[in-house]
Order: sequence, then structure tokens, then C-alpha cells
Amino acid sequence: MTNVPNFSKVEASDSTKSDAIQLLLSTEADTQLLAQQLVTIIPSGSVWLSGDLGAGKTTLTRYWLQALGHQGSVKSPTYTLVEPYQIAQVAGGSKSVYHADLYRLQDPEELSFIGFDEYFNDPNALIIIEWASQADEYLPAPHLFIDITQLSNHQRQVHLQLSKIGIHAGLSLATLMSN
Repeated sequence: MTNVPNFSKVEASDSTKSDAIQLLLSTEADTQLLAQQLVTIIPSGSVWLSGDLGAGKTTLTRYWLQALGHQGSVKSPTYTLVEPYQIAQVAGGSKSVYHADLYRLQDPEELSFIGFDEYFNDPNALIIIEWASQADEYLPAPHLFIDITQLSNHQRQVHLQLSKIGIHAGLSLATLMSN
């Protein structure tokens, strides 16, 4: 039995670094395993999650936060725009994670009113943004794009794509391919 989701490679920038892959998640356990791997792939930076309502964006984020060590509940930030988390680290200190959901955003300038720009000032913070397309002209480019599509057979197709910023930062999706 394997500890990784079923996956197939879409494209790679070279033989040692994968900049885009596609995964097929058949169970919620697959989603949890993907989240555990994302912890090592992108420890900080910005991630844009896209997909239809109910595709599994918040579920992936919940498992991701748990994989980072968060012990409490994970609330959807649909009405609050952002849920901040300070996650205690084994080595001491804490990890800042901001989970944003911009689905209900009326105007991208609303983000400046709540100080959203400041989240990007912490180089160690992880910023996970659902529905980033609602403010893509306002937001800085992400390190990683994740698109989730719910298939008719209850499976989810997940496309992960590193941006140029993510590649430049040395991120790689190759670990997803090596298992």
C-alpha cells in the first residue's frame, strides 16, 4: 500500500525538477496525504487555490494546517476574508499562516483596508488564498497555483503549477513524483 495519492505527471522543467503535475485524489485520505507533502514543498510564500464551490479547497487547507501542527478547528474564512493562525513549532517560535477566501470580495481594494498587504511582509509566513482570481491584479504573484476539479465519480483532479517566482525560490514538485 502506498502513502501517496495516485498521480500522473503533466510536465517538467527538466529531469530533476517538476514545475507542474496533475494528481488524481480518490479519497479524503489522499487529500490529507497531499497536504502533508505540501508542508515540505512550500514552507512559506503564497499559494492560490482555485476550483468550483465544493471542490475541496478548504478541506485541503484544513489538512495542510493540521500537517503544519495546528491543533484546533479550521474555519472557512468565507465571511471574514482571512483566518490567521499562529502554529507552535517544535524548534520553538511559531509559524504564521493566513488562510484567505476572496469569494465574497466586492472590490480588491477592500484588502488594503484590512491590511492584507502586511501578510506578505513576513518572509516565513504561508498565505493560502482561495478565489485569488477575485483580486489577481491586486495580489502579488503566488509561488504555487493549485486547481482542484471535482470529477463525476467523487474523485478530485488536482493540478499543481509552480510560478516563475516559485521556481526561482527553488521550490520543486519532484517529491510528489518520487513516491
